[in-house]
Amino acid sequence: MSRQMVIAYIGNGKSANRYHIPFVLTRADKIRIKKIYTPDHSRDTWKEIPGVEYVEDIDDILKDEEIQAVILSTPHETHYPLAKRVLEAGKNCVSEKPFTETKAQAEELFALAKEKGLMMQCYQNRRFDSDFLTAQKVIESGKIGDVTEVEISFDYYRPEVPLNRTFDPFRSFLYGHACHTLDQVISYFGVPDRVQYDVRQLLGEGRMNDYFDVDLFYGTRLKATVKSSYFRVKTRPAFTVYGMKGMFVKEVKDKQEEHLKMFYMPGQPGFGEDKPSEYGTMIYMDENGRYHEEKVPTVTGDYGRFYDALYETVMNGKEQLVKPIETITQIGIMEKGMKGLR
Repeated sequence: MSRQMVIAYIGNGKSANRYHIPFVLTRADKIRIKKIYTPDHSRDTWKEIPGVEYVEDIDDILKDEEIQAVILSTPHETHYPLAKRVLEAGKNCVSEKPFTETKAQAEELFALAKEKGLMMQCYQNRRFDSDFLTAQKVIESGKIGDVTEVEISFDYYRPEVPLNRTFDPFRSFLYGHACHTLDQVISYFGVPDRVQYDVRQLLGEGRMNDYFDVDLFYGTRLKATVKSSYFRVKTRPAFTVYGMKGMFVKEVKDKQEEHLKMFYMPGQPGFGEDKPSEYGTMIYMDENGRYHEEKVPTVTGDYGRFYDALYETVMNGKEQLVKPIETITQIGIMEKGMKGLR
């Protein structure tokens, strides 16, 4: 049996129990959850996890010498002060998204982690979405040629959300959803040369940001676009990739979130998998000028791969999966994108 990495969570809500813990429990040979902080355990609605100690004092985690990494699964406004507290206690730290509210806060946390010889990282589980992984497979096959354009959409028809919210730059659609898709672009293509913004309040000034369309440019050829709206009765394709020789379209998003909401868990047969009817389509011209149109079996996603990488960083000293510059760039883009909205 390999050495176990001992972790703790600050926060015992939906994020921890839906998007983190189910994947960690499938890796019990490598990772042990020792403690979970919750401000009032008597009010928690999630079932207790056998063998885990629930505490109502954060110091019970920060002063526990056995705990090697602390994961923050709390509201976004708490990430900066809590991460700072974790690092100052000498613990490695992972924070949910949005990582911080400002670029300056992100830079400060990474500088503090470096000073103390610790790891600070953003939880970017959607690097392991099936649509993103499949798009990478297509690009790397070379069949569609050099990529010129990528479009990533994250749409809903949920008008009740913007109708019931007033303006808050950090509770915007841009911060809440581009934190996923911007990271996908930056993690694969790198830091963009320039960024163009179309960030709107479709219901007018004083209401939440409910639409965005952000273009990231690389050199003279490549443009990657991330876009979302709360007012799409029919959603746009999750992923569209255009190359010099063809294109790839994936209509359906990754299934992990859908299955988790139904309490269908990692490790169960078919978890996160697409049906053949949900596969993406690749269309291209080959070197002989012949037209091809074919379905591409979906690469199965697995959010738990973030924890595999975290294990290698904490236990074996490997480079962290989500680099500080990637997170700083993403926060800077979102922060700038909200300027001018009121």
